Amino acid sequence: MPKKATSISVFMERNDEIVDLFNGVKFTWKLVAKHIPSTYIRTPGSNRHDYPTLKSEIRYYELRFHARHKDMVFTQYLPHVMEKAKEARQNQKPLKLFTLSDQRVIGIRGSAWQSVNLDHPATFDTLAMDEDAKNAIVEDLERFVARKDLYRKVGKAWKRGYLLYGPPGTGKSSLIAAMANYLRFDVYDLELTDVRSNSFLRKLLISTANRSILVVEDIDCSLELHNRLTKTPKPQGPAHEFHNQQPQVTLSGFLNFIDGLWSSCGDERIILFTTNRKDKIDPALLRPGRMDVHIHMSYCTPSGFKMLASNYLGEGVAAHPLFPQTLDLMQTSKVTPAEVGELLLKNEDSQSALQSVIQLLLDKNRGENHECKAVQGECSQTFENKSLD
Repeated sequence: MPKKATSISVFMERNDEIVDLFNGVKFTWKLVAKHIPSTYIRTPGSNRHDYPTLKSEIRYYELRFHARHKDMVFTQYLPHVMEKAKEARQNQKPLKLFTLSDQRVIGIRGSAWQSVNLDHPATFDTLAMDEDAKNAIVEDLERFVARKDLYRKVGKAWKRGYLLYGPPGTGKSSLIAAMANYLRFDVYDLELTDVRSNSFLRKLLISTANRSILVVEDIDCSLELHNRLTKTPKPQGPAHEFHNQQPQVTLSGFLNFIDGLWSSCGDERIILFTTNRKDKIDPALLRPGRMDVHIHMSYCTPSGFKMLASNYLGEGVAAHPLFPQTLDLMQTSKVTPAEVGELLLKNEDSQSALQSVIQLLLDKNRGENHECKAVQGECSQTFENKSLD
């Protein structure tokens, strides 16, 4: 296998045969190679001798089956083969991560996106999440990709919306990468602050490919798409001209982008938002049909820690004497998977790694208890002051 190859390729030699069974029926494929005899070509008006062409051959696949299975071949077997070939091509192509191109050169080069290979190692097998939550996400993804005909039947665009919310460091980006690797979907990272208008937003949408994930991170911090109940004063004075030069993507334009007529321009797409503060997002963005699945990315749980410890320290770490104590402390501490992963990465052996995690959890618990006492003291002082009045 070549050094840079990531998979093994298998080829058929001339006149090789392969037998395939489909629904109990035998089909035989043969690679047929036929030589084409040499011919002679004379250039018109030339007195030179004729020159023979190079020998060549034609190759094609021959499919043999019993005549009574002819209908099955055209209605079931060949569509099945084509679908499997499509899946194989999808699995072989490298995943891409797309970001916005410089808007000043889009008119020259024509493409609104530029890409690099996405080689993120995250998978659902290594993700530090609750097992039930992971299984639910995988099942939802599988249902989505398998229901093309149902989406068309009920008149819905073949897309799915996901909202990932929770504190920083809880694995939102890793989950996105795991979803992309699982589905073999390219990822489009959309930075809304770089989008200058609703029309440009539509241009971006129609230039994304099918079988892709469109990601808008920190949606609560993007432009002014916050809750419309919050009044935002309009700028006055000299700064007003500068304000008008800022990106002008409106909430209505964005809603049409994810759920209007333009959202149906393409198939098999996932639109994914992330946020640290779900309560800061306008409710119009969160309803079903826009964000269909809300996934809470919580602090590290005992189940998540088991996966982290197994990834970093090996499966045998569960037998370490300090492991049960670590799990007990994990139930009452607010620590992110990123914090735990950093400690596990710094320590090479299980003993020092678990000791470091235990110390972190104890420090977190002490800090939380101190904050609770401080809050209780403030409440008590307020009550006393009101009593004196």
